[in-house]
Amino acid sequence: MRTTLLLTLLSLTLPASARLTPTRLTANLRPTPVVLDTSPRLGWQLTTNQKADHQTAYQLSITSTPTGRTILTTPRVATSTSQNIPINLPSGDYQWRVRVWDANGHPSPWSHPARLIIQQPTDAFASAQWIGAIKKADAHTPEGRMYTGKALKENLDKWQAADPLSRRSIYIGKEITVKKKVKSAVVNICGLGFYELQLNGKKVGDSDFAPTWSDYDRTVYYNTYDVTNALAPLSGKSLSIKALLGNGFYNEQGGRYHKLRISFGPPTLRLRLHIAYADGTADDIITDSSWRYAPSEITLNSLYGGEDYDATICPKWHPVVIQEGPKGMLRPQMAPPVKVMARYSPVACHFLSPDERKAAEPIAKHVIPAGTFVLDMGQNLAGVPELKIRGRRGQKVTLYMSETLTKEGACNQRQTGRPYYHTYTLKGDGTETYRPRFSYYGFRYIQVEGAALSSHLADSLNAGKGQHRTATDAPDMPVIESIQSCFVHNSAPTVSTFECSDSLINRTHFIIDKAMRSNMQSVFTDCPHREKLGWLEQDWLNGDALFMNYDLTGFVPQTVQNIADAQRTNGSIPTTAPEYVVFSGPGMDAFAESPEWAGTFIMLPLLYKQYYGDDTLLKEYFPRMLRYVDYLAEIDSCGILRQGLGDWYDYGDFRSGFSRNTPVPLVATAHHYRWTKAVADIAALLGRDDEASRLTSRAAMIRAAWQREFGDALYASQTGMAIALCLNLIDPHDRQRVTAALLADIARHGNRLTTGDIGNRYLYEALTSTGNQETLYTMLHHHDVPGYGYQISQGMTTLTEQWDPAHGSSMNHFMMGQIASFHFTSLAGINIRGSHVIFAPQPAGDIRWCKASTQTPYGKVAIAWRKTKDGKIKAETQVPIGMTSEIKLPKD
Repeated sequence: MRTTLLLTLLSLTLPASARLTPTRLTANLRPTPVVLDTSPRLGWQLTTNQKADHQTAYQLSITSTPTGRTILTTPRVATSTSQNIPINLPSGDYQWRVRVWDANGHPSPWSHPARLIIQQPTDAFASAQWIGAIKKADAHTPEGRMYTGKALKENLDKWQAADPLSRRSIYIGKEITVKKKVKSAVVNICGLGFYELQLNGKKVGDSDFAPTWSDYDRTVYYNTYDVTNALAPLSGKSLSIKALLGNGFYNEQGGRYHKLRISFGPPTLRLRLHIAYADGTADDIITDSSWRYAPSEITLNSLYGGEDYDATICPKWHPVVIQEGPKGMLRPQMAPPVKVMARYSPVACHFLSPDERKAAEPIAKHVIPAGTFVLDMGQNLAGVPELKIRGRRGQKVTLYMSETLTKEGACNQRQTGRPYYHTYTLKGDGTETYRPRFSYYGFRYIQVEGAALSSHLADSLNAGKGQHRTATDAPDMPVIESIQSCFVHNSAPTVSTFECSDSLINRTHFIIDKAMRSNMQSVFTDCPHREKLGWLEQDWLNGDALFMNYDLTGFVPQTVQNIADAQRTNGSIPTTAPEYVVFSGPGMDAFAESPEWAGTFIMLPLLYKQYYGDDTLLKEYFPRMLRYVDYLAEIDSCGILRQGLGDWYDYGDFRSGFSRNTPVPLVATAHHYRWTKAVADIAALLGRDDEASRLTSRAAMIRAAWQREFGDALYASQTGMAIALCLNLIDPHDRQRVTAALLADIARHGNRLTTGDIGNRYLYEALTSTGNQETLYTMLHHHDVPGYGYQISQGMTTLTEQWDPAHGSSMNHFMMGQIASFHFTSLAGINIRGSHVIFAPQPAGDIRWCKASTQTPYGKVAIAWRKTKDGKIKAETQVPIGMTSEIKLPKD
């Protein structure tokens, strides 16, 4: 029994003299500045100090950024809507602002302006050309996406025949003169695979691994920077434009460890710098044959193998060649950039003894030199090391990274891709700083070979005395003055808070967040070391936590675009996007295509509408969603689908991997039904009644087929029963029986789960939706396997691939992190439905209090509840202007 109360709550944040005020202006839900290739949808948040105040109207004013002239002023529009307001604008650079009228008809002041650039690729780059060091035809890189596993081994000779210049990091540059006083300057750039742009030696922006990854045969993302401040002081002076290029997934030719090899072409650059002068004239600086290139100090760069940097190299410049460039359509990057978002210093140091070095070498696969030491950086993460070092010209230091250690204490890369390392050859010019530019890895430990610690750093780590430990002990070795691990991930802002009275739950939430962040790069990856691929299922299985935790207003539209690019002509969708490798052949076909993975293409747009109230992704991609479910209908057998991975990584007295507890067809057919029904519902939402009717009938047929085929088999596993309950695949009169059977199975396994990657999500949902959150609490609130507590007890700082870290090959996966969603939706009880929020906390166990918050397009939503001494629940909630809410508390 629950009580329901409809509420409208207001943020009280302004001084008493203030009225309703618009803040945080957005375009397509993204904060300023925004670059788009279509007309925008505008939005803003509202703050007030007047109780029960609300917006009754708005007015927009739009000006041209270059000229300052007013382009458009709308009439007063009577509406309470403050989000997803469409407006038609041609290509241009704009400043826009808004004012609103409150409940009493009083207008607000105009908001601060927001920047908006609308440009088509033809406008963004004009006649700029793709340029580089070597043409694709001369690179002799193999075509295709089959180069992994056996197929790669059989074709290594083809890759070895590629011209070495085709994988070399290069500079591309040009010297110009800034002719006059600069009013504004904007640069559009696409450097593939990755670039770093410098103006007069200073880096533009702070992103790493730009632009973000894509299928370069379909889509190529570019970036836009306002560089007015950099050029304004240069009237009549010279300007050096220089881009450093690396390979990325655009040109992953291997080098040391490699999961796969693929090349869309050698490194390439396209750039346009538009300079508007104060006198009304302008210059366009574009990439063409007048530019020059030079091999850079980076002699090797590979996402999978690491990086070599030789600071003694003096770049020698040559004329560029005009390249054909990638096939994909240029689009402005939607996702925020990847950046260094945190830094960690070492917490411990271990010097390897001669016996330890010798014993570790079979796993290390190389000779470990005297003086080698291993640093514990305290936090597992995705990223790179950064060191400050001094020594003689030509000395070299080598850095290995790993998540785990051998029994001797050396870095162990056996299961995460070996060898992976960075080398730095010193220039010999005082203290030098080195951080790899174009490669990253998942690691907690750094093994340093060929260098000594400074006395200060050694003392801070209690490294002790002895041979090769410090500069005093090893005067002929370069000396490391400082070293850090840089946590590199997508800079989409964190928008949530979560905390409760239970330390185990808090720590679980922490390690899941760190795993999510580690795998939030250009795409959501499975792991930051051996694969780095965008396996899709985890995106929707963890969807609520991802949307609650982070601002995904740009990241998700780009992810959906990547999935659309991966869709094949027959309508099928692979398990990874971008699809850099095609899985095929014995033992690989199951990885090529699986409905639980492909359904992300449907679920992310649905979640986007649920959390942001925006249906544009549903509208844009509906035809492709329809093609996908029609494809499933073409390959099913009387409604039954038998393809894919099923409940991957389910749990039992076996090593996790392929589903063992639940038949693959049971899971695949259930998702055949789910996606068909979902697309039917989307069709109805969009007013496409014929498709809605057709798909609704098909979904009913699939459901009936599932019942005939699996009506008894569902009781054999927790996954089967949970899926049946959550997707309503059973008749209403059977729900109580299936729920009882599920609870009995959990009890029979010692209050432990047997579900896998797919089943976990449904198991947690089945228990919370049937009022059995106490069982869920008991099932996970312990320090044994399977459970999050065991990983924490083993010192894990990120969520691991296997419930028992000792049996897994990755210590940094987030696919099993679905419980974080229920921390928000069940335990805290925040359930967002567009502009409406339902607060329905479900206390469990001995949890005394919980508080959580998240940011919506309208502002902050929050709840804080606690149990009183007499067992009642007291809750305080917060909802921004523009949203309504209701609260459902357990009845006394």
